[in-house]
Amino acid sequence: MLELEHTTKTHDESRQGEALDMLPTGKSTGRKLYIESYGCQMNFSDSEIVASILVDNGFETTKDYKEADVVFINTCSIRENAEQRVRNRLKEFESAKAKNPGMVVGVLGCMAERLKSKFLEEEKLVDVVVGPDAYRDLPNLIGKVDDGAKAVNVLLSREETYADINPVRLNSNGISAFISIMRGCDNMCSFCVVPFTRGRERSRDFHSIVKEAQDLFNAGYKEVTLLGQNVDSYKYTAPVAEGETPQPTVNFAQLLAMVAEVSPELRVRFSTSHPKDITDEVLHTMARYENICKYIHLPVQSGNSRVLELMNRTYDREWYMERVDAIRRIIPECGISTDVITGFCTETEEEHQETLSMMDYVKYDFAYMFAYSERPGTLAAKRYEDDIPEDVKKRRLTEVVNKQQEHSLYRAQNFVGKVQKVLIEGFSKRSDQDFCGRNDQNTMVVFPVDERFKRGQYVHVMVERCTSATLMGKIVD
Repeated sequence: MLELEHTTKTHDESRQGEALDMLPTGKSTGRKLYIESYGCQMNFSDSEIVASILVDNGFETTKDYKEADVVFINTCSIRENAEQRVRNRLKEFESAKAKNPGMVVGVLGCMAERLKSKFLEEEKLVDVVVGPDAYRDLPNLIGKVDDGAKAVNVLLSREETYADINPVRLNSNGISAFISIMRGCDNMCSFCVVPFTRGRERSRDFHSIVKEAQDLFNAGYKEVTLLGQNVDSYKYTAPVAEGETPQPTVNFAQLLAMVAEVSPELRVRFSTSHPKDITDEVLHTMARYENICKYIHLPVQSGNSRVLELMNRTYDREWYMERVDAIRRIIPECGISTDVITGFCTETEEEHQETLSMMDYVKYDFAYMFAYSERPGTLAAKRYEDDIPEDVKKRRLTEVVNKQQEHSLYRAQNFVGKVQKVLIEGFSKRSDQDFCGRNDQNTMVVFPVDERFKRGQYVHVMVERCTSATLMGKIVD
């Protein structure tokens, strides 16, 4: 599972409701497009694909939905409150649509896939409902709305990877970019809607991935993040015509090395890893290349084996701990973050304590933490009663959050007095007198502006102090 929207977390990485702003590349139709994205990194990556498709069809873009002719929300279905926020946002668009009756309003992504045509019935404001595998059909669907019809395409595909589409980088800092390496998910975690909203797992041609990384580097980007619901299960085998010799399958470790070899000046990150699939080969590849960041997001969800079995995570407590031990052994300096769910169906107090003890064992750098929220259509909703009282869920979540705050501070304090290599991403949020960027372990570093350096350059920063989420220091030679 990728990093999720509206989480309780100990570092500032999520991006909520971002809108795009760019120039048209195709023949202009004079129509303006506005896209707002919520949720995981994959949704933001998908919005870049949507923008590319529509810009090629003559759309211009705007950051102001009130002046747009077409308004899209790219949605998240992972939590109930994420869906509610989308509904609230649609109501805000209502007055703009009243002033501009020709405005097309659409819902994209996971929420569209989950609710399908029901969305048109429930939300009278919505004209278009499009699932994650149907973005190529958007020009046609918008045309149907222009002709007075409602439009839906939520067909899932076993082949679509959008490999041939060059994403338009939205709100880009010109330094960091996402590269989608696969789509869908074959894991059937009982709490998760992703297999139902994004379809079966399929991997993208590694040639197109490496080319995209090379093109980004040539354009001045210094960091790429390889995205997939479960990157460790990436595997691509080239189609073979009759009589040809089959080509070897490329796995994630090999792909990681290929991208790292684009340039030693290109930082490589990835998300998300699944504990059942992350291999020593991946870890050794990370250790071998200096430009592959030493950071792994490894969702645990629960520290108890019985609960993990109910969640259908396909690993137990001991397996997870062994994978953490392997990370610590092969990449001693590696940062590890996680996802935790409290109050899953039938979770006892003793089992909750095992989650807390797992946190003590790993001492995660960061965590995304949730109280369990039943999602319609999931295996858990069909099989198990959501029987943990809300006050118990919230109390357990508070305990998890408090413990993670302690561990995040502990990990941050370990950097104090040490020099960190940091890629300057821009000015800090609080002051244009300070730069900010992340170290290898994905921790934010803030340091005074030095006129010798600019955004997109690597610097070495001596860490002098910290909070649980941020390191502070100064550039050293």
